[in-house]
Amino acid sequence: MAGRINDEDVKAVRDAVPIDAVVSEYLQLRNAGGGNLKGLCPFHDEKSPSFQVSPSKGLFHCFGCQEGGDTITFVMKVDHLSFSEAVERLAGQAGITLRYEEGGYNPSHQRGERIRLVEAHKVAAQFYVEQLGTSPEADTGRMFLAERGFDQAAAAHFGVGYSPQGWDHLTRYLRGKGFTDKELLLSGLAQEGRRGPIDRFRGRLMWPIRDIGGDVVGFGARKLYESDNGPKYLNTPDTAIYKKSQVLYGIDLAKKEIAKSSRAVVVEGYTDVMACHLAGVTTAIATCGTAFGGDHIKILRRLLMDNGSARVIFTFDGDAAGQKAALRAFEDDQKFAAETYIAIAPDGMDPCELRLAKGDDAVTDLVEPRTPLFEFALRQIVLRYDLETPAGRAAALDEAAPVVARIKNSGAQHEVAVQLAGMLGILDTQFVVKRVAQLARWARERGGRTPAPSGPRPQQAYAAVQAPAGGPALTLRNPVFATERELLKLALQRPELVSPAFDAYGVDEFTAPPYAAVRQAIMEAGGAEYGVQDSQEYLVRVREAAPDDMVRAMVTELAVEAILRKTVDEGYAGDQLVMVRRRAVDRRVRDVQSSLARLSAHGDPAQLTAVQNELWVLQQYGQALRERGAEAL
Repeated sequence: MAGRINDEDVKAVRDAVPIDAVVSEYLQLRNAGGGNLKGLCPFHDEKSPSFQVSPSKGLFHCFGCQEGGDTITFVMKVDHLSFSEAVERLAGQAGITLRYEEGGYNPSHQRGERIRLVEAHKVAAQFYVEQLGTSPEADTGRMFLAERGFDQAAAAHFGVGYSPQGWDHLTRYLRGKGFTDKELLLSGLAQEGRRGPIDRFRGRLMWPIRDIGGDVVGFGARKLYESDNGPKYLNTPDTAIYKKSQVLYGIDLAKKEIAKSSRAVVVEGYTDVMACHLAGVTTAIATCGTAFGGDHIKILRRLLMDNGSARVIFTFDGDAAGQKAALRAFEDDQKFAAETYIAIAPDGMDPCELRLAKGDDAVTDLVEPRTPLFEFALRQIVLRYDLETPAGRAAALDEAAPVVARIKNSGAQHEVAVQLAGMLGILDTQFVVKRVAQLARWARERGGRTPAPSGPRPQQAYAAVQAPAGGPALTLRNPVFATERELLKLALQRPELVSPAFDAYGVDEFTAPPYAAVRQAIMEAGGAEYGVQDSQEYLVRVREAAPDDMVRAMVTELAVEAILRKTVDEGYAGDQLVMVRRRAVDRRVRDVQSSLARLSAHGDPAQLTAVQNELWVLQQYGQALRERGAEAL
């Protein structure tokens, strides 16, 4: 077992890697006001961005699914890593050498499994690149690339390599680098042979497949020799770090331009991605040996931010297989807020062939959107029926009308319904329009209702959440809860404005149990005064002091949520301090008055005098708070 990572090193990693830089590797972030950023949550499906990042606090929180935490937590959740694996990955990015408290520096064989598998792929990718550049055997691969218009610089840009034809060249090389046979088999780089592991890829041109964060997680291997009995393209099998339905080739190179331009081009192969990027279409990506599906859409939606002007252009071969792929893509069209289009090159050429035949400009022109995907789908449906007969027209309408009913924009839906009537030769246009409208209404009634916005306004985020057992419903329509929440936000986000007064507040001054728990966690972390000294470490300590995940999530949310006042100063902070204290004093006055009423009937005179004195002090304090505000605290 590797030792525990030194706490100072963990803090150094948190401080060195900005959370917005890490999150931006996975989704597009936009300004949310108050110094925060927002985007579509990577942990659940949503239409409107409810995922917020606070760079100054080093925290993220989703108001939709309640996931939250710091940079390390984000990497753990998004890439399914352990705590140590996430710290090790971030430390590697920051160039920080980690120390381990039970055994000094961490030997490589003790690293987390995912980190080791990623490292194995990184070393393998370098090995394949060197083989393509220097090995005489790789002439076949270099010729293959040259024939398709890719020179040495293009191969280097995409990390293309070559796997030697022998049985275990890579296996022996990786063993020499300290990787075990178990790791080679788990990574998919090797497979069991008669006498132990052998190379999975032999005598093939190799494309490294990277995840959205830029790590090599798999390979796509192209057959080069007739003697190779395997498939034309052979991909890494599903492993702990590679799921073919969840990766897009080229996404690491395309993601920034996709986010910037709100546009993505989906092509069919690795060489098509290369051709597009070299022609200037740097938003091109491709699936890896599988059909474009729901998991791929999730990746793109986080980059496109689902704004109405976003566009996704699919390029498919003009053959029957390409048409089938286009129709399959249309089935998932409703998962996009973006408009979807199809581009089919003349003579059925793919982008790689088109670039060779007609140059870069032809590729650029190909992916300019012209035909909406739904229009293409309709044409393919109509072509299958004999429109010369009433029965043929009726059958075509039965299949095509549901397609039109799925169009998101109601105005466009009506217009396309009119076009469909013309395509089918049905003179009664209104009949087709009403048919489509009826189908659309039925779909909504069967559960296809438009969901409410996923990103609640911060002041409403916990309106329907229940407090822990025994507590009242935590609704922010209750002004008491709203003020307590605001004060805790100030204590977490702007401790210098409420310290030292806040640290004198008791846990019982917060009436909502979750807020009382957060107050307790702040106390155990050293109070707001500690937050003035080291704001980022302060939040880490408060989260660690939380008794459970529910309170920890509440801490994160309060640390990220916008304060309700645009101008946040000592006056505003003082108002919140006074309001919470005044209400606490008023509650205590009522309790004491109740005790006084009981003692007046039959109580100890000395005890009665003590209670009367307490009541007088409380009333005087309450009066001072009303008249002098924060000065009386």
